Amino acid sequence: MKKNIAFIIIAMLSGNTLFAQQKQFHLYLLAGQSNMAGRGIVEPQDTIGDPRILCLNKEGNWVIAKDPIHFDKSAAGVGPGLSFAREMIKQDPNIVIGLIPCAAGGSGIDNWLYNQYWEQTKSYPWADAVARTERAMKDGILKGILWHQGESDSSPEKAAQYSNKLDELVNKFRKEFNLPNLPFIAGELPEFNKRASAINLQLQEAKKRLSHFEIISGKGLTPNADGLHIDAASQRIFGKRYAEKIIHQ
Repeated sequence: MKKNIAFIIIAMLSGNTLFAQQKQFHLYLLAGQSNMAGRGIVEPQDTIGDPRILCLNKEGNWVIAKDPIHFDKSAAGVGPGLSFAREMIKQDPNIVIGLIPCAAGGSGIDNWLYNQYWEQTKSYPWADAVARTERAMKDGILKGILWHQGESDSSPEKAAQYSNKLDELVNKFRKEFNLPNLPFIAGELPEFNKRASAINLQLQEAKKRLSHFEIISGKGLTPNADGLHIDAASQRIFGKRYAEKIIHQ
C-alpha cells in the first residue's frame, strides 16, 4: 500500500484488522545486547498483549507484542520494550506503538558501528537493524532508538574508547534514517555489574557532545540468578524509565 494514503493496515490478527494513520504509528528501534533483548523470566503478565502495541517479528510482520519480543537467542525473555510501550500508549489514546527488536546478545559496539558479523546470533547487528527499521518505516514514523549495551565493552581498554564510538554510532543511525534529531536513549549498566561505572561514565561524556541524547539510570535494578542479566521485575521498571525520558525530553 502507498505511504500517502490516509490510513494503513497495521496488522490482521485473530480475524480483526487494526487500522491506524501512518503518522500515529510510532516506531522505536530496540538495539544493543542481551539486557535490551531481555533475559528476564517470562511471567503471565508479560504475555498479555494489547492491540495498540505491536512488534516486528523475525519474518518482518507486525504481530501483537508479547514477551519474549526478541529472538536473538533461545534465552530471550523479558526486556524493557513491552513495559516501555505500555507507558507510551497511556500518553495518547490515538497512537499505536511499533517495536523493532534488533538487539543481539553479547554483541560489542564494534559489531554495530562497523557492521561486524556476530557469531553468537549469526547476524550483522547494524545491517539487520537498518533493514528491519526501513521495513517498519514503510508503515509508521520512527520516533526514537532505545539502546542498552556496554557489558561487552566494559574492560578498561575498550571502555576508554566507548564514548567516541557511541558518538559515531548515534550519528550513523541518524544519517542512515535521515533524521538528524532522532532521540537516542541509552540505559546505564546496572549497579550490580562491577564494571558498570566504566561504561556509565562514558555515557555521560557522550551526552556532553550529543543533542537529543538521554541517559536512564541503572540504579536499583536487580539481577537474575546469573548475576549478569536484569531480572523481569527490574526490566519492567527499566522500560518505564525509558518511556519517561521520551515523554519528558
